[in-house]
This record gives sequence, C-alpha cells and structure tokens, in this order.
Amino acid sequence: MDYTASKLLGLLTTSGSVLTLALLAGTLLLWSRRWRLGRALLSCIVLVLAALIFLPIQPMVTGRLENRFPAAPALPDHIDGIIVLGGMVRPETSRARGRLTLNDAAERLLEGAHLAHLHPEAKVLFTGGSPNPWDPEARESDYAGQALIEMGIEPARLIIEDRSRNTYENAVFSLKLTPDGGKGTWILVTSALHMPRSVGVFRKAGWTVIPWPCNYLTGGEPEWANEDVTISRLYFLSRTVHEMVGLVYYRLRGWSDSLFPAPN
Repeated sequence: MDYTASKLLGLLTTSGSVLTLALLAGTLLLWSRRWRLGRALLSCIVLVLAALIFLPIQPMVTGRLENRFPAAPALPDHIDGIIVLGGMVRPETSRARGRLTLNDAAERLLEGAHLAHLHPEAKVLFTGGSPNPWDPEARESDYAGQALIEMGIEPARLIIEDRSRNTYENAVFSLKLTPDGGKGTWILVTSALHMPRSVGVFRKAGWTVIPWPCNYLTGGEPEWANEDVTISRLYFLSRTVHEMVGLVYYRLRGWSDSLFPAPN
C-alpha cells in the first residue's frame, strides 16, 4: 500500500499533472459564473509557462541537483563492487517486443559496464525489479542482467536483485546480497539528478558508496535546430520536481540520512 501511495503521489506531483489539473480547473471556471477567476487562472498559467520556456529556470534548478556530487571522482585501486540502479529498462515493452528496450537513462547500464571492465576485480550488482505496481512480473532485472553479460561481464561477477520497486528497496534488498554487508568499496551508478536521493538512502541503509553520477540533463546549450526546447524543458522540470518531492518524502519516512545529501 505504501508503495502504491508513493507512486500515486509522484504521479500527481509531476509538472505535467499539475499543469493539466490547473488547465482543467481554469477551463471549468471560465464556463461558470466565476469566469473572471477562470480567466485570471488561465492567464497565470500562460505566464508561468512562458517563464519556464524562455527563462533558464529549469536548467538552474536541475543543475543544482545534478552538481551536488562531482562527476568521475577519483577511485581507489581496488573496488569491491559496482551498483547499477535500475530505471533504464522498459520491461513491458521489452517483454512485448522480445528484446531489451531502454529509455533515456540507458547510460546507467553503459557506465556500469564500463566501470566493470576498468575494475575486473569488482562484483557488479544490478538492482531493479518491477516499477509497475500493477504488473509485478515486468522486472527490469530479467533483461538488464543478460545485457551486462552480452557486454562482456562474466556471469560469476553478477549479483542480481530483482524484488526492489523503488530506491529505498534498491538499497535495503541489495544489502542482503553482498558478502561484506556494503562496508567495502562500492561505486554507486545512477543518473546525476537521482544521485542525491540515492546516496542518502544507501547511506541510511548502511552502505559505504562512492557516487558515480551519469546521464546528465544539464550542461551546454540546447541544440535549438534539433530539439523541441519547449517540451524538453517541461519534461526535465517534471523529472526535477519528482526528485525534489522524493527527497522530502524519503526524509520524512526516515529512509534517507538527510534532506539534501552531500559529499562526505
């Protein structure tokens, strides 16, 4: 029940959901006796959208989270393990098409494999079950583990955690599968935007991790000729708001060691 409630909260707090509900409310008011209030609400929405689209608000907010931990930190000579967080596999589509299908967080998998080749002594732990509360059999791990093997990672090095449904369960369930209880030198690989929440959760669960952020959304100018900047900014803002809500929610639940985890 907690998991389903958290997913519903995340859905309702995305910028897309908030925008849709606000537009619906404004339209209903516009066709009622309070049409002036509806007109004012819709006008405010247009002004807010214009500000989000034409001002660098989204890159500034997103960059604040993404820059919390340094990119490509110095690593010790010996690494005990590499943790690759799920979130890049589209399990329902992969099942329907009979092949691995990835979303725009695919860099997590690629970066994990790259680090594994640089440190052949390290175990490679992939953690990710089904993110869909209504389809628990659609597990990311069913496809990601095989993908890592096809990328040259020996099966004997792999640790596959296939029950977790969110970041909290990633940390808690994976800890039980490690030979050292997470006290060795473990690299944590996930999207830069997701790294603050992930580090807080893993620390709270008892891990000692080296953050290795990837899959950046900010940095450099957008390719105006090839990207729909309007949609991109709203989409990136939605993901940023999701992480900010997640940071607050995880802290309130006691799942994270701080509200905005920082490097040690």
